[in-house]
Amino acid sequence: MMADIEVSANAGSAGNNASAMNIKVEVMQNGGPIKRHSHRDDITCASEVVYTQIEDTPANGDVGASEYHVGASTVITGKTDMGNKQMVQIAAAADAPSAANEIYVSKNSPGQKELDDLWPSNDLWVVDAAKPVKLRMEDKGPAAHKPVTIPTMLYGVVQRLPNHPALCVKRMGTWVKWTYMQYYDEIRKVAKAFIKLGLEPSHGVGILGFNAPEWFLSCLGAIFAGGLATGIYATNNAEACEYVATSCKANIIVVENHQQLQKILKVWDKLPHLKAVIQYTGEVAEKRNNVYSWEELMKLSSDISDAVLKERLTIQAPNKCCSLIYTSGTTGNPKGAMLSQDNITWTSEMAVKMLGLKYGLESLVSYLPLSHIAAQMLDIFVPINCGGTVYFAQPDALKGSLVNTMREVRPTSFFGVPRVWEKMQEKMIAAGKQAGGLKRKMANWAKTVGLKGTNAKQNGSALPFGWCIANTLVFKKVHAALGLDRCKNCASGAAPITKDTLEFFASLDIPLLEVYGMSECTGPHTISISSCFCLTSCGKEMIGVRTKLEKPDEDGNGEVCFWGRHVFMGYLDMEDKTREALDEEGWLHSGDIGKKDKNGFLYITGRIKELIITAGGENIAPVPIEDSVKEALPVVSNCMLIGDKKKFLSMLITLKTEMDPDTMKPLDNLTLEAIEWVKSVGGTARTVSEVIQCDSAVLKAIQAGIDKANKKGVSRASTVQKWSVLPRDFSIPGGELGPTMKLRRPIVLKMYAKTVDAFYDGSDLA
Repeated sequence: MMADIEVSANAGSAGNNASAMNIKVEVMQNGGPIKRHSHRDDITCASEVVYTQIEDTPANGDVGASEYHVGASTVITGKTDMGNKQMVQIAAAADAPSAANEIYVSKNSPGQKELDDLWPSNDLWVVDAAKPVKLRMEDKGPAAHKPVTIPTMLYGVVQRLPNHPALCVKRMGTWVKWTYMQYYDEIRKVAKAFIKLGLEPSHGVGILGFNAPEWFLSCLGAIFAGGLATGIYATNNAEACEYVATSCKANIIVVENHQQLQKILKVWDKLPHLKAVIQYTGEVAEKRNNVYSWEELMKLSSDISDAVLKERLTIQAPNKCCSLIYTSGTTGNPKGAMLSQDNITWTSEMAVKMLGLKYGLESLVSYLPLSHIAAQMLDIFVPINCGGTVYFAQPDALKGSLVNTMREVRPTSFFGVPRVWEKMQEKMIAAGKQAGGLKRKMANWAKTVGLKGTNAKQNGSALPFGWCIANTLVFKKVHAALGLDRCKNCASGAAPITKDTLEFFASLDIPLLEVYGMSECTGPHTISISSCFCLTSCGKEMIGVRTKLEKPDEDGNGEVCFWGRHVFMGYLDMEDKTREALDEEGWLHSGDIGKKDKNGFLYITGRIKELIITAGGENIAPVPIEDSVKEALPVVSNCMLIGDKKKFLSMLITLKTEMDPDTMKPLDNLTLEAIEWVKSVGGTARTVSEVIQCDSAVLKAIQAGIDKANKKGVSRASTVQKWSVLPRDFSIPGGELGPTMKLRRPIVLKMYAKTVDAFYDGSDLA
């Protein structure tokens, strides 16, 4: 059976007269839905057909007649124009069980699709990683910018800065560097090697390990090969790795070392899609089939031609998925947030513009977990967009070596989660107490001037008297000691930060610029910049996006909802969860409660899932109360408010302790800062155990601090009635904190259930 149809086509460049073309379709009844017979670079199509070009393109640029062998009984019913592609609608005939299918043919040349062409779609969200979405584009402004893929974005910087350093890592005491041309070439080699190992389109490449050039190369190589770059938290156990690898249908997993390799080997027999594992540092100690070293991987690339890689690139599009960001799973199994290439390229472009980053002049340090969206955007994609240079910290960065890397690199931008800034604050306070009397007085005076100066900067007013002296004698020296003397953007995000920490750094002329967003919006939604910030706010909307506050109360607090090209595609294979996150109009619901001030600055005031509703029906946001306790008690490291469906509020408290440098687990020994505080209240304890068992002076002082914090409460229902000091601090290894050091409230509640139950057993407090 043959079908002929005449379809109008706007062939060639804009402005050409519309012309006609004939497409011949041979229909073959096979009693089932269309199945894949073969795939060639000549055509890309959603319905998977065998394609044969019948004649050359006519001289006038029209698409020539073509023959498509479609594996189901079909007739052509019409066509739609979509950018540079001609879409021919093929609907199932009455005698065929298959649903409507679509074939797309480029108008630029016979059967050719351009890399940055969009696949047609009317869906704002999907749960299938192989399907495209409709981009949230606008008619004008930043949201109207032409969509591009990640390979196009990277090739752009290669053309402009081929010999500029892209990646730098210190190995054996020497900096090893990749130029952008070398970076691009190695990404292509990795992509070819992944194809050789059996990576299929829209299947995962899991990456498990600390930040390194090979992490970046694996991520981008997976994308170039049409796979899904999938970070796996290095702190995950074998079972958690198994969950992510199963969810993303990982064909390949890249691990850092032998320790990480063991996790995968333990669960490999439960991973039916897994074909190969690559170890990127050290020798592979356990040789077995399909386990490769990084050097062995790179050699495999020679078996794959450029044409094969080009075919993989051709099936990509800005509106198709290329990356999966798995949530931390604090309230259930992690969800795989699907990000399109446009999500990443457009968001990184807007971030570069808003932050005022200068092309070819930026440098930063990579040290935060790359499985998190913040690190991926700031370390991998933003530098590509602005031609920046990335320096890798050592694996023991958070154990103390980060400051050495910072001093050597002197980055122009630096991002830290709140706990990183808090640890820096604690060390600086401890060092300050060791200083002599005159030096300490000078520092305290300068900090008073510094805080006034930061407030003046955010208000656009004149700097205070003494600023120049304080800057010369104190601020510049502090900045140099921290490696921040060239840093234009010192940012914080991924979790709430206390006002105390914000004001501490502000007093040293280091205003921390808060960024707010989530994995589901490709990282940032609001950004603070050095010329427009307000301490304790999350800044203003990134250019090209919109905010809606859903169901605001009398104070203007409502759920923060996002709209823009940064909004994700959906959760992989989780339709119910996707519908919970995205409403019918396509707005992304953050689950955070926030409000705006008269100047448009956004403030996050709570989180819906964390909101405590007491037995008396009082709605209480825990974070402000927890921050008040930390402010009143410098000895407190972490605290967690409890009281959902209870008669009164209670609190779990941990004290600041030393950390084991090897395991990063908290020790019993108090920090020097904590010991100083204990002495100041008349205590003698030097460990948490001593505080709990016998130091009544410390316990009395903690109660006084709780009382002080309670005075800020708006009602008795919002005051802490009972509390307990826990025997150890919260940590990532302990499970109380997530990979980005967010408090995992449901897990903490389960871990200390007996302590919590004791607060309320037989109590008549109200």
